[in-house]
Amino acid sequence: MPVDLHHPVRATLDAVLDAARPDTSGEVASYIPELADVEPERLGIALVSTRGDVHDAGDSDVAFTIQSVSKPFVFALALDALGVDEVTKHVGLEPSGEPFNAISLEAASGRPLNPMINAGAIVTTSLIAGDTVEDKFGVIRSGLERFAGRDLLVDEDVFSSEARTGDRNRALAYLTKSAGTLAADVEVATTAYFRQCSLSVTARDLAIMAATLATGGVNPVSGERVISEDAARWTTAVMTSCGMYDESGHWMVHVGLPAKSGVGGGIVAVQPGQFGIGTFSPRLDARGNSVRGVAMLERLSAQYGLHMLAHRGDALSAIGSLTTSDGETVAMLRGEIYFAAAEEVLTRLAPLVSDDGCLVLDFSGVTRVGSAVRQLFHALPSAVGARPDGSPRVVVLDPDGVLG
Repeated sequence: MPVDLHHPVRATLDAVLDAARPDTSGEVASYIPELADVEPERLGIALVSTRGDVHDAGDSDVAFTIQSVSKPFVFALALDALGVDEVTKHVGLEPSGEPFNAISLEAASGRPLNPMINAGAIVTTSLIAGDTVEDKFGVIRSGLERFAGRDLLVDEDVFSSEARTGDRNRALAYLTKSAGTLAADVEVATTAYFRQCSLSVTARDLAIMAATLATGGVNPVSGERVISEDAARWTTAVMTSCGMYDESGHWMVHVGLPAKSGVGGGIVAVQPGQFGIGTFSPRLDARGNSVRGVAMLERLSAQYGLHMLAHRGDALSAIGSLTTSDGETVAMLRGEIYFAAAEEVLTRLAPLVSDDGCLVLDFSGVTRVGSAVRQLFHALPSAVGARPDGSPRVVVLDPDGVLG
């Protein structure tokens, strides 16, 4: 019988669930009447790698409304369509240090402080293409479906409940409209926003959506490019500083992953270049974050060293070996070469460039080269010039074309 090598990962997620389950503190969201009736004991988690591998445990396929977890993904769609310069004319990028529904507008510009609070999210929704609610929400829904890799349905009961009790959000929209930052009619923007928040998702969906940000905008399960690398990076950056509302600083110290919470009980977290995580547990703390979701992610981060700013030890040298024969020194390079590795190669090997021999940089063991440093190696032979006899001081061998 074949061994299931996925089992240890699932066992890890099960253990995280078991550790969080006894905590029954917090309350389900009640300011939206329909959310007050959700089953508080639901508990699920999913992890999706940038290769598209899915691992989950507990109630990972139970549907709930996405609520504010939609905010970074709609922000990403706006960034992808309009660019950061245009979007930031309407909404800022700074932490508010205030609750999600606070009136947080810049005094001079009238911009909401960031797209992760309600005022900023409503403005972001207003930037999405379309003049009517149907058109605008259609673009949003299609975009979030591409993030999740499947069709998403609106919970019409939750939508009706949000629309009926959403006067504070309408007030925020009117304030941004009067300041000149809202890009649509108030009723169009708020209704589209209520509908986006009422989309039903699962913890598994959220993990795939987060993993799409982790890959730089490509859904690792469907293989579809959803947004540009720039839009994914900008979105992840704002999640890092603003995604957990007025607990974002505490979150970055104790968990250290870009994340976004929602009052439906969901949290998404991103480890750029590695994986996305989605959690679901409906009871919320005073700041509107899932109590058990926070506990699960704190435990995972502490136990497995997931903090994005953790020191990983000395990096493996990009120079695999040096051999010299007949006046030629061959440096076998290896692994992934980005700026730091390129700096090491150029600095350590500089003394070997002379009139007495040739330095050969062999890239056959290199798997990837950062686009920004490719030009350094392309330009190197001409930059150092030729030896007195006309032969090159430096030769770059790139048999697999990793330098592009």
